[in-house]
Amino acid sequence: MRMQEDNMVSTARMCLVCKGSRALCGQVHCPLMARLMVEPKVRNISLDFFGPSTSVFVGRMGYPRVNTGPLAAVEYTENIDNPSAWFGMPYTELIAMRSMLLRARVAQDVGSRSRYILENQEIALSDRPTDVELTFKRRPVYRVSFSDIVQPMGPSAELRNMRLAENPHIPRSIDYIVGDDIKAAQAGVMLYERGHDIYRISSIMSSGVLGRKESRKLVPTRWSIVAVQNMVADDLIMKLKEYPQINEFRVYSSKFLDNRFEVLLMPGSWEFENFEAWAPGSMWTAQLKKPEILEEYEPYEGRKGYAELQGGGYYASRLGVAEGLAGIKRQARVVVFREVYEGYTVPLGNWQILENVRNAFRQPFAGFSTKQEALEHINSGLRLPVGDYMEMSRILRQGRLADFAHCPPRKR
Repeated sequence: MRMQEDNMVSTARMCLVCKGSRALCGQVHCPLMARLMVEPKVRNISLDFFGPSTSVFVGRMGYPRVNTGPLAAVEYTENIDNPSAWFGMPYTELIAMRSMLLRARVAQDVGSRSRYILENQEIALSDRPTDVELTFKRRPVYRVSFSDIVQPMGPSAELRNMRLAENPHIPRSIDYIVGDDIKAAQAGVMLYERGHDIYRISSIMSSGVLGRKESRKLVPTRWSIVAVQNMVADDLIMKLKEYPQINEFRVYSSKFLDNRFEVLLMPGSWEFENFEAWAPGSMWTAQLKKPEILEEYEPYEGRKGYAELQGGGYYASRLGVAEGLAGIKRQARVVVFREVYEGYTVPLGNWQILENVRNAFRQPFAGFSTKQEALEHINSGLRLPVGDYMEMSRILRQGRLADFAHCPPRKR
C-alpha cells in the first residue's frame, strides 16, 4: 500500500512539473490536457438538458439487460459523430470533441419494444441530429471513456425522462430497408450499397431495427461496429473474387495518430493477413520491454473463428482492404503491416484503423517487379525489420513463381 501511495505522489509531482508540455511520463500526447479543455464546459450541465442527439449508444455489461440511450452534443460541431471526416485531426482535438457527447442511459431488455426504445430507434435512423429534451436522475459526471473499438464519449448520467423535441428526419431509402422483413446482414449490405455511412449503419443495427421482425433486438454498440464491418467486407470480398488478379506488387502507405500502415498487394487469389506490432509505452503495453507482434490470417475460403488476437482491429483493416480492392476492381494476396507507436497513449476506437487503410488507398502506390523489392521498400518505412514479420507470416513465406518474376512496375 505504501508503495502505491509513493507511486501516486511521484506521478502527481511529475504532472505538476510537466504541465502537459515536457512529456516527462514518456507519452507524446498528454491524456490530461483534453480533460482540462473540456471539463469546464461540461461541469455545469444540470438535471435538464436540451440539445441535438446524433446517435444512440447500447452498452454490453449485464446483457441481456443493458444500458441504452441517446448521445447528445453538449457543444455541437458538424462532424462530432462522423469518423469518416476525422482523418488528420490532432489527437487532443479528437478527444476534446468527442468528450462533448453526453451519454444518457436507461437499463432496458434487449428485446424491449417500449416507447423509449422506439424513440431511440428513430434517432438512430435519422440522417441529421434530432433535438431532444432530457431529464436526469443525477447530474452527469464527466468520465471520458476509451475503447479499442468504440469512439470516445464524454459525461454520462442515468435518465429519468426523454422527449423528442422534433420529428427525426428518416430518409426513404433507410425507412424502406428497415421496414422489410430480411436478415440483418442483407439489410446492412443494402444500406451500404445505397451510400449510407458505415458508422451510421452500425448505430442503426445497434438500435435494434435490423433483422427478421420477430427476432429484432438491441445490439451492444461494440458488437454492432464489428458485425457491420464484417458483413459488408464479406459481401465485397465475395464480389472481388470475380475480379482479375493484380499483376504486380503494390505498396500503399498511411500514418495517422502514431499508427503506421503499409499495405502490400501481391499477385494471386484473395488471401488476407494482418499484423499489429505494438511498441512499449501505449495504454496496453506499459509493461512490455520490446515490441509485440500479433498476426491473424484469412485463406481464400474465409476464416471460421473470430480474430481473437486482434479483435475489432482486424475487421476494420479487412474492410478497408476490401474497399480498396473493390475500387481498383482487382483481387490479390494482401498483407497489412500496422505498427502502433508509443504516442498512441489512449485508444480512440477502431475507426482510425479503417480510415488509415482507406487513406492508404487514396495515396499514390509504389509499384515493384518482385516481392523482394516490395519488402525492401516496406522495410524502409517500418521500425521493426520486415524479417520479424516474415518469420510469423503465412503468406510471405509462400514461394511462388510470380514473386520472383520480373515484370515492369507501374506507378499510379
